[in-house]
Amino acid sequence: MVHLDGKKVAILATDGFEQSELLEPYAALREAGAEVHVVAPQNSEIQGMEHHDKGRMVDVDFTLGEAVPDGYDALVLPGGVANPDALRTDPLAVAFVRHFVDTGKPIGAICHGPWTLIEVQDGVRGRVVTSWPSLRTDLSNAGARWVDEEVVVDGGLVTSRKPDDIPAFNAKLIEEIAEGRHAR
Repeated sequence: MVHLDGKKVAILATDGFEQSELLEPYAALREAGAEVHVVAPQNSEIQGMEHHDKGRMVDVDFTLGEAVPDGYDALVLPGGVANPDALRTDPLAVAFVRHFVDTGKPIGAICHGPWTLIEVQDGVRGRVVTSWPSLRTDLSNAGARWVDEEVVVDGGLVTSRKPDDIPAFNAKLIEEIAEGRHAR
């Protein structure tokens, strides 16, 4: 098993995140030894979704105003339709994600999560990615090469399509975090 002792990972989310796409990577990363923080625009709690139904509330560890991206080794962007749609219009969220893109730190984005990467200039340009199928055109228009695969790794960027892909997503994400920074 790969160990992430001493690694810190931020999971950036807001209301409307797909519950399994936040909670399962969170648990896997913690089990591998990483310190994991939920970062959100608001403090207190964020509302999870189980597809179209309300899910659990999840505690926020740090707001975007409090979190320092340089203090993290990796970033996770869970899906859910409302979650990345809100994050990509939040300048603080986009700046937070930009740090990970610009520094080559590992990023994991699942389902609708890659939507937020589109807002970061060159966040997906020239990258091979996957996502929920409805994002194919958006990602392609942003310069990515979209493929329909369970999990795709491109220079530290780990993407997957849906909750069924979470085990493969988690395994590759942990592997990329263990490797560290990736030059583009």
